[in-house]
Amino acid sequence: MKRDRRRPPPKPRVSPSALERINPNAAGIDCGSAEHFVAVPPDRDATAVRSFPTFTGDLQRLAEWLTASGVTSVAMEATGVYWIPIFEILEARGFTVFLVNARHVKNVPGRKSDVSDCEWLRDLHIMGLLRGSFRPDDTIVALRAYLRHRAALVQCASTHVQRMQKALVQMNVQLPLVVSDITGVTGLRVLRDLVAGQRDPQRLAQHRDYRCRASEAEIAAALTGNYRPEHVFVLQQNLELFDTYQQQLVACDAAIEAHLATLTARAAPPTTPLPAARPRQKPRDNEPRFDLRTPLHTLTGVDLSQIDGIGPYTALRLVAEIGTDMTRWPTAHHFTSWLTLAPQNKISGGRRLSARTQPSANRAAATLRLVAMSLGRTQTALGAFYRRLAYRVGKAKAIVATARKLAILVYRMLKGELIYQDLGADAYDAQHRTRLLRRLRKRAAHLGFGLVNLSTGEIVDGSVS
Repeated sequence: MKRDRRRPPPKPRVSPSALERINPNAAGIDCGSAEHFVAVPPDRDATAVRSFPTFTGDLQRLAEWLTASGVTSVAMEATGVYWIPIFEILEARGFTVFLVNARHVKNVPGRKSDVSDCEWLRDLHIMGLLRGSFRPDDTIVALRAYLRHRAALVQCASTHVQRMQKALVQMNVQLPLVVSDITGVTGLRVLRDLVAGQRDPQRLAQHRDYRCRASEAEIAAALTGNYRPEHVFVLQQNLELFDTYQQQLVACDAAIEAHLATLTARAAPPTTPLPAARPRQKPRDNEPRFDLRTPLHTLTGVDLSQIDGIGPYTALRLVAEIGTDMTRWPTAHHFTSWLTLAPQNKISGGRRLSARTQPSANRAAATLRLVAMSLGRTQTALGAFYRRLAYRVGKAKAIVATARKLAILVYRMLKGELIYQDLGADAYDAQHRTRLLRRLRKRAAHLGFGLVNLSTGEIVDGSVS
């Protein structure tokens, strides 16, 4: 079979010998809920595998035993959240800790036990065959914990909103049909008065806000229902829980603001001033109400909210997931691969078998996908890019491709390689037309033809590029 001369021959991957010990001072830990199994090199201790309970005192004994055994690097699987305490203790003791993906350390077929798992991790780590998962520094980890907890609070509050809507439907109170949001100004006024005992539709309709599109008569008609006591009780309980979560959100926002103040106090001042905010950048109902752009600009040195579709809160969530140090990824391609937004090419026999993206629960990638979905309705260059791909390959692939482009923009901005400025949908379409004409001219020249401008009648030579 002839090899394609246009494609360079593949470079062989250099791998260590099976007998070469890259990390001789390595250990493996199989994490569990009740106990951890630890394996050190067999020549370091008569009992090379030991088990330790998960109490803090026992974890300290584990770290002391590793130190006495001359271990400097430890590998463990990301098993639930059981790895977090031992990871933090070992990292504080100065160990190099590798948190590895369970998919990458699958054992060979055979018997499986906690002892064999920790030994397998140790052996792979000694041979240098494991790669550690990304984990930002402690300050960003704390910010990430706050924001993930905040997202959980918002999700729980939305659950109780849905249950309030269900109770209203069961009473045939059609409040969701006349107000856009039952947790808005008009909706909350009506609900609080309703659970307090008011049943007169006319009195309830007087809570109408002046911005409400429905008239007072329409709201009164919607509030005429069958107020059964059990449904009113369910409505009251869920309204109280909704209010509780709103109070917790306020407390969580205060903790986030305080932590951001601590981070910015340690950071060096940015070299460039904070640019003006993009127009129509109003915070949504579930977003924090304090200033986010200023501390983010101090932390990163750039304003990620200048990218179309990314607001200050979205930028904060991205920074909490990926950190501010982009040197952890050598190139933007490594970054998009870590986000699982790059194609996972599977090639055999010179043929590409599959190019699907790898399934992942990466929160940063999920955020970028949501941003990509919102860009389809904007008259921006990114919006034009999304619409062009959606027409050609479908919306699902267009969302992933646009999210990948967004990830590259974020990466380059955080590395200081780019100052983002939107060209607009018209400019993007013009650039795409120019590239398309260039390809058509080259194709026509290859076939021995030229192009004709139908509006002017001018014949364009196919050799012109």
